[in-house]
Amino acid sequence: MDTFTLVRPEHLNHHGYLFGGVMLKWVDENAWMAATREYPNSTLVTVGMDACRFKHPVDNGSILHFHIREVKRGHSSVTYTVQVFSEGPDQGGEREVFSTSVSFVHLDERGRPCELPLALRYKKWKDCKRRPTDTTGLKLSGQLESAIRP
Repeated sequence: MDTFTLVRPEHLNHHGYLFGGVMLKWVDENAWMAATREYPNSTLVTVGMDACRFKHPVDNGSILHFHIREVKRGHSSVTYTVQVFSEGPDQGGEREVFSTSVSFVHLDERGRPCELPLALRYKKWKDCKRRPTDTTGLKLSGQLESAIRP
């Protein structure tokens, strides 16, 4: 998933650059939106971020491009990498300014970790067929099944 946002004066620190805490908030929100779109009607909460890498300062007026993709799926958790690119007002193109991985856990109605449902993007595959013994209600090709079920 790709999203964009504009850096405005209220997002800056006392040095005149994007405040790191604002970047972390946006990264968490955008990763959560990507996860929620892939696992609709699921309660997903952030359980961690890997090493956060602030690679370059970000100026006021920059357009940030968030590139988010799923990289790991467990029984009850899912992890996304987030790369953030910036195009400043006087820049001729984007450059990577930040990267991390964000992990979410799926919770049941009592707030306990539970099995993730099948991601929405897999439900749309043409070769999926109903199988009564499958808890997801779908039959996956062997290659796809091994890719999403560790």
